Amino acid sequence: MEICSEEAVKYVWEGAIPLQIHLHESEVTTLPPPAPVLVLGYRIGYLPLLIPQIKPHFDSTLPPGVDTVWFDYKGVPLKWYIPTGVLFDLLCPEPERPWNLTVHFRGYPGELLTPCDGEEAVKWSFINSLKEAAYIINGNCKSIMNMSQADQYELWQSVLNGTLENYSRVVPRLKLGVLREDCKMRSISRSQQVTGETNDSLPNQTGRIPVRLYIRNVEDIDDLEGIGALDSWEKISYINRPVENHDEGGLFTLRRAMESLLPELFGPSSPSPGESKTKDEAGGEDGDSETAGGAQDAAAGEPPEAAQQETHTAQMARIRLIRVQGIVPGWDTPFAWVVNNLSHPDFFLHVCVLVSASQGSH
Repeated sequence: MEICSEEAVKYVWEGAIPLQIHLHESEVTTLPPPAPVLVLGYRIGYLPLLIPQIKPHFDSTLPPGVDTVWFDYKGVPLKWYIPTGVLFDLLCPEPERPWNLTVHFRGYPGELLTPCDGEEAVKWSFINSLKEAAYIINGNCKSIMNMSQADQYELWQSVLNGTLENYSRVVPRLKLGVLREDCKMRSISRSQQVTGETNDSLPNQTGRIPVRLYIRNVEDIDDLEGIGALDSWEKISYINRPVENHDEGGLFTLRRAMESLLPELFGPSSPSPGESKTKDEAGGEDGDSETAGGAQDAAAGEPPEAAQQETHTAQMARIRLIRVQGIVPGWDTPFAWVVNNLSHPDFFLHVCVLVSASQGSH
């Protein structure tokens, strides 16, 4: 497997989700009501960036007032700073195409969502995320802070318009590197992956890989289609937890990375990395899910009843699905491949994890 794949990176940048946007019924002032609008949303993009395409379609039917645009899916307001592709993977375990969303131009739910003033707010959210990634990788964010206005503009326009070519012109100057197969940092930028051109001016990197985990608790059922719609963001844990560099050698797989990120969902009773099965499709065999055990050690010194309850809870929790950029990678996929080819333009790897626990574990 090619650790840095030009084809895979291009696939990510060109990836788009067909969206069918409905205007909320409370904002319809004309008869007949307007038909929904169909648009393509870039996976690496953000929902507020679609407003210029959506607004003209509904403009004539909106009630008087100032626009405060937000989206919901089945009644749940959508967090605008999460990439569109991540929202889709997280909220639609069984992909829905087109993805039916509702747009609101009034009544912004400020108690549930942070304020968004349009494109400028999204841009600075992205830049701040990029700074955070640089700090994790290099131990500082000087390369982002020192970007020229021209580079900053070109970088943002590349994300706004989904143009990989423009992005690749700016990224080498950020000096954030890519990974070797053993997950050690290599002095090469993403745009140099194909040419093999090296860059020796990189700072000393920490060996840490920026990862954002979105962990959703779902029902313990076998069919993904049977998973109910999310009714609250409280059922999702949003975790920033970098993967640390490993010096023990050998192939560092997705499974080993997930074990380091979520040790509570793995344990001695789960198969070793070499025994794990490759998951090609969502909702595969039982071997696709991992059972967490080994809570006996963690519960040492506790009352027998508490230790028994904790062990039972840990053993019942399992990973149902892992999805990155719409892909369900196999457990044995080299983690360097996942990071180099499926990371977001902000240099974070966004990973959606569905975790189930049976009713008996509560």
